[in-house]
Amino acid sequence: MKDGKRTRKIDARFTEAEYVQITNLEKELGISKTELLRMRLLNQADKVIINSKEMIRILDGIGSELGRAGNNINQLARHANTLRLKNSLTPEVISASNNLLEEYIEIQRSLEKSFRMIIRLMGK
Repeated sequence: MKDGKRTRKIDARFTEAEYVQITNLEKELGISKTELLRMRLLNQADKVIINSKEMIRILDGIGSELGRAGNNINQLARHANTLRLKNSLTPEVISASNNLLEEYIEIQRSLEKSFRMIIRLMGK
């Protein structure tokens, strides 16, 4: 507390749906109703409240997908090297592979940009 003991009280009324929503946020975020309202109303009103369990679950899924994509790229590179050794690697296959790799890199950059944005929002 910055300015001493909290002695002032504000009463607020909510509809049943609003109250259920606040109660659900309290359970999901592990923050009391009072602290949740205080945080949203006062100096931290611009903060983004996230469900950390859900965020971790989503990020874990994204990490798994990136791992699979990396494995697929390694398999394609190995196959291309096999074709090259057999003199069967055509310019069309090379071009298609390069286009797919460029698309993957662009998606990865976009994902990194999104992660940086999320981290900045969480730091506010």
